[in-house]
Amino acid sequence: MANAIVADGLRRQFDKVTALDGLDLVVPEGTITGILGPNGAGKSTAVRLLTTLLAPTGGRAEVAGFDVVTQAAEVRRVISLSGQHAAVDENLSGFENLEMLGRLLHLGSRRSRQRADELLQRFDLVDAAGRRAKEYSGGMRRRLDLAAALIRTPRVLFLDEPTTGLDTRSRTALWDTIGELVSGGMTLLLTTQYLEEADRLADQIVVIDHGRVVADGTPDELKRRVSGTSLEITVGPDADLTAAQAVLTSLGTGPASVDEAAGRISVPAGDGVDTLLAGVRLLRQAGIPVRDAALRTATLDDVFLALTGGPGPRTGDEPVKETVEEKQ
Repeated sequence: MANAIVADGLRRQFDKVTALDGLDLVVPEGTITGILGPNGAGKSTAVRLLTTLLAPTGGRAEVAGFDVVTQAAEVRRVISLSGQHAAVDENLSGFENLEMLGRLLHLGSRRSRQRADELLQRFDLVDAAGRRAKEYSGGMRRRLDLAAALIRTPRVLFLDEPTTGLDTRSRTALWDTIGELVSGGMTLLLTTQYLEEADRLADQIVVIDHGRVVADGTPDELKRRVSGTSLEITVGPDADLTAAQAVLTSLGTGPASVDEAAGRISVPAGDGVDTLLAGVRLLRQAGIPVRDAALRTATLDDVFLALTGGPGPRTGDEPVKETVEEKQ
């Protein structure tokens, strides 16, 4: 499989701020790569460098086989970008926005109208085609913006936080559309602040912190790297936690930890369900009441906590915070 994007030691310096500090990246054709990281990690800077909106101060990169510096014009002909905020003209209708963009991209008047109609149909905007974009809901504006990014079918599509600010229903609908694009052979690189989004969409994830790649792999690979399966057992309020900890430590693949306030003991469980069943049985034999027992696998929250030393990006609908690169 050929590679759609290759970056080698890509750097970007803003005065005294290093926004990107040696990005190495390989994105195979026909896949989705998600770039995750805390605010200010360099995600949007990476997208701007790869889409020729910024020039790197070090390293090099190719998109669809073209150098982003020496062949910038060729890169722009085969890519498209949907940024963090919908870039549509609020005073034009949905149809007019798409038709105008088609004309600007030299599709010709007939093909521009035809393409606008196709995309309005695809993104379920036919009924709103004649309404001004300022009257659209947030989800509709985001769909219109993504439609605009596809007016000339790109080989590589960059999505910079594509579902920021959308409600759950609109976000899910957009995820379905993104999946369809990749099924059709397109390559996507997206940055996101939603852990669920990366877990659902990405074939591979690149975690960036302080402008550097700190981990990469499939979502499952990253979860396994951080932690395997663990057994969590909550005992009764009067149970002997020390005795329970000793019992579970004898079963697990590592020492058991205790949350005294919750009455919960956690232990690495290499054998999964077998460890759970044995743990419940032995605790009961020891006269320790069990209130709840469950197996837990690592989440992307755990990945972020382990790799960046802090909580992961948003898992809900918190407001967006300004990032370092957005200030530049």
